[in-house]
Amino acid sequence: MTKMADSGSSVEIVEGCRLPVLRKNQEHEDEWPLAEILSVKEVSGRKLYYVHYIDFNKRLDEWVTADRLDMKKLQFPKKEAKTPTKNGLPGSRPSSPERELRKSLDLNLQSATAPSRGKTLPTPKRKVEPVPLVPQVPPAPPVASLPASTEASPAAVYPAARETNTFKTREDHDQISSLTTNGTARRLIPSQPGRKRKANCGPTDEMIKVLQYNKPQSASVFLPPPEDSQDSSDGIPSAPRMTGSLVSDRSHDDIVTRMKNIECIELGRHRLKPWYFSPYPQELTSLPILYLCEFCLKYLKSLKCLQRHLTKCNLRHPPGNEIYRKGTISFFEIDGRKNKNYSQNLCLLAKCFLDHKTLYYDTDPFLFYVMTEYDSKGFHIVGYFSKEKESTEDYNVACILTLPPYQRRGYGKLLIEFSYELSKVEGKTGTPEKPLSDLGLLSYRSYWSQTILEILMDLKPDNGERPQITINEISEITSVKKEDVISTLQYLNLINYYKGQYILTLSEDIVDGHERAMQKRHTRIDPKCLHFTPKDWSKRGKW
Repeated sequence: MTKMADSGSSVEIVEGCRLPVLRKNQEHEDEWPLAEILSVKEVSGRKLYYVHYIDFNKRLDEWVTADRLDMKKLQFPKKEAKTPTKNGLPGSRPSSPERELRKSLDLNLQSATAPSRGKTLPTPKRKVEPVPLVPQVPPAPPVASLPASTEASPAAVYPAARETNTFKTREDHDQISSLTTNGTARRLIPSQPGRKRKANCGPTDEMIKVLQYNKPQSASVFLPPPEDSQDSSDGIPSAPRMTGSLVSDRSHDDIVTRMKNIECIELGRHRLKPWYFSPYPQELTSLPILYLCEFCLKYLKSLKCLQRHLTKCNLRHPPGNEIYRKGTISFFEIDGRKNKNYSQNLCLLAKCFLDHKTLYYDTDPFLFYVMTEYDSKGFHIVGYFSKEKESTEDYNVACILTLPPYQRRGYGKLLIEFSYELSKVEGKTGTPEKPLSDLGLLSYRSYWSQTILEILMDLKPDNGERPQITINEISEITSVKKEDVISTLQYLNLINYYKGQYILTLSEDIVDGHERAMQKRHTRIDPKCLHFTPKDWSKRGKW
């Protein structure tokens, strides 16, 4: 049943109004989520409304007709509260005791002698009261050790580790916030002053014991408490960095950038429907289709212009150096200074599908790594990631994108894996620039989980003893930053507290899920096919 808008046709809908709007969900069922009207236009005598569904991603925003609006529940925008006035004068604020005191002090200063005119009145300092530290919680009573037995099963050694998860992580020792599970960005909680560890706790380079049971897939890893996470230089920062090279500044958002301005993009044999605003030239935004050359990414206004351009365009692959090829997959390294036009066109295309990054036309400080698929017609772009030539915070990815026609085919993890392979060659650990998009966060979580679990499950006993590994060793093997390793273990809910130390328990469900996921990863990066020599950009004047 569709609710028509004729009952309230006399009511004028303006920008800022909120009302339920009919849309189809993933199961193709009708639903009426609350939406906000961002813009109204009239085409051929018919009004169209651009709506943003509240609590939905902006890529679902769309133009709708009046018959999809529920006028019975129309909410008009609230008027902004005006600043209260004093004496009826607009813009003046009401008096307050503090302001009256300051005014009297100013009058006293004006009546003072000449030598005292240059002096400033010291502001009274607020008395700082000492805040008592949170008392440290005494350790749990020791559990009686069980006699060693080769017949003992994992459940016998840890009777409730699998079912009731008795060994909870103690918040009094937990210094690292975990990733959220609702697809949103991480919220990082700063360490608190009263939660210091005991002096005999080891750092993250202390050996981690791996307990092997009768079932080789099930193991518990003993983790040392991450004491050095208290250091802001090594630990997770108290908040995501919002001053990155490509981080979008939300203070400049306006109604124009909140609306999609490109209707459709034709790129090679694909037609793409953009998700977000992209600052293409204004004269191109009114076109039904924007045509792009799939090799140089030049934008053109008509199919005839594209055909004429293809007769002159000699490129059949992205400009730059091909540094990887295996099968039909290739990676090209593109310098943002040497190939400025291509880099700018790539950023314009990527902005159609990335909302959390801003777009700078100054591409000189960046390197772009474009992944392509090869066929008889040339190398077709699949996705890309960019990185700063010099990153002071160990970022190995600034922007990362898989184009919509190639999504859900494993190419996102392939791009992430390639970025870490470059970090391995450079001899560094890396992390993506924050904040990540919702899809980017899911991809990185999945990659980190699979990579770390793959290492833990491959650990084997050494000379009959339980294998040992450290957090730092995991970071060195994978080039994943130490903070990302720890946060991934916490996101998987594997870290527990037992007998004065942290342990990591791999349940059968985790192991089975990991094995199923690895069977789907058919395409992996082969380090032998990578021909890459890192450059020291600090020695180059202008890159």
